Amino acid sequence: MIEVRELNKKYRNTHAVNDVSFALPEGQVVGFLGPNGSGKSTTMRLMLGLDFGSGETLYDGKPLSAHKEVTRVVGAHLDAKYFHPKRSAVNHLKMLATEARVSSQRIDEVINIMGLESVAKSAPKGFSLGMGQRLGLAGAILTEPRHLMLDEPANGLDPQSIHWLRDFLKDYAAKGNTVFVSSHLLSEMELMADHLVVIAKGKLISDEPMSSFVARSTGNDVLIRTAQDEITTLHNALTASGLIATSVEVNALSVKDASAEQVGQIAFQANVPVLELVSRQVSLETAFLELTADQQDYQTGAQS
Repeated sequence: MIEVRELNKKYRNTHAVNDVSFALPEGQVVGFLGPNGSGKSTTMRLMLGLDFGSGETLYDGKPLSAHKEVTRVVGAHLDAKYFHPKRSAVNHLKMLATEARVSSQRIDEVINIMGLESVAKSAPKGFSLGMGQRLGLAGAILTEPRHLMLDEPANGLDPQSIHWLRDFLKDYAAKGNTVFVSSHLLSEMELMADHLVVIAKGKLISDEPMSSFVARSTGNDVLIRTAQDEITTLHNALTASGLIATSVEVNALSVKDASAEQVGQIAFQANVPVLELVSRQVSLETAFLELTADQQDYQTGAQS
């Protein structure tokens, strides 16, 4: 497990990271979300000891500096263009492998896994952003570390590569490892992450399973449809039970803060025929925008 305890980073009068604490469980993909400028990248750098600040991060109960083989504890990829521009991709991996005492066979494996065969002997200075991401990921998984930390790894990838990345990270976590990944691709994060950590303006605002994060949105409801001449009876029955029902069509109601089972039972007791009954859940994007609406540095829409 990775435990983050009271991380802080201040630039003059601005708190880039403000007393942030959370824990990352093993065997899960944990999504790291936040608006631009929220402090995600700074938090990751603090966790890895790449930036100065206060607080601590424990990897399996110890600071990273207390581990003898750091690269086998955590693999990180925070920047798609951090390579020496003239050192070939394979030589970059050989350099990392030498420090970590990794075999040449493993280098060949990660080159194959990341689809780098055609550019293995090329210098990264000519790589596209997507190819740079692949090389960075190759370096991160070279030692098969117990934990992975990735900052926007899908940037520059085509749809097929993003799909591959999702499956790869889910499989990596399923082996009992921790995967901590930030992304602005919320639709992709919705498919990939089991758990979410959300920060805004340097402060932690959510640390919970994906399902409970989305369930908190006020946009979730139950849609119930009946015959047009029964809609008033159904509305009255739901209201009498303390629920708020809103007409969305001439023969359908939207019910908030209730389960489909509860709504269906009320309709049954009122002897109202049910033509459609479904729980509707908003997307991660909708839930995220709702939760962080007052945490943005800018506002959209007309202002009075």
